[in-house]
Amino acid sequence: MVSVVVGRRCAELTKMLVEDFHRRTGGRIMGLMTSDENPAYAEAIREVYGEEVQPQRTGQRGRPPAPYKVVPPDLVYATVHKVRENNRVVKVETRRIFGTAAMLALALLLSLVSRRVNTCFVERHNGSDRHRNSRKVRKTYRFSKDWEVQAAVTYFTMLSANFCCPVRTLRVEVEENRYQQRTPAMAAELTDHVWSIKEWISRPSAVQ
Repeated sequence: MVSVVVGRRCAELTKMLVEDFHRRTGGRIMGLMTSDENPAYAEAIREVYGEEVQPQRTGQRGRPPAPYKVVPPDLVYATVHKVRENNRVVKVETRRIFGTAAMLALALLLSLVSRRVNTCFVERHNGSDRHRNSRKVRKTYRFSKDWEVQAAVTYFTMLSANFCCPVRTLRVEVEENRYQQRTPAMAAELTDHVWSIKEWISRPSAVQ
């Protein structure tokens, strides 16, 4: 989990999330960006990653044309479109937003984890997050009544997931049929071991 912004699904916080992700990844262009169909993502990606273009004046009277943002040609972004009937998902389609069809196909071909545009990784994490944080379980009376507490528990569960929770697909084989379990932080080479919750809460941490 690279970046987390706690709050409502609105355009302002979506832009904050993309800005934070852009900062944490050094501004580099990802091989492929995917999300659900929330239109705020496309606008935020254009605003954060886009290059400003100033149109030339036409030579006529009036105000000069306003500058606008153009998405870099090597940025590929696609969304997952769910077709529903009677409140049930019956089909999942892909919609390309930025980049060419050839670039999208190449990005999927080079991917080490999937050959299809999907959001399954973040959805899997969302499911695990609800399991760890009962305040987010749907249709219960455990909901938060205080935004500060909600934010604190969210950051705790998500940041500890990076250091304390091994992921089966990240394990590495050290001998035949023997594997070393790894957390996301170990895979990112931020640490060399699986942290215990005690070790995690005994260290000072901050969301920067």
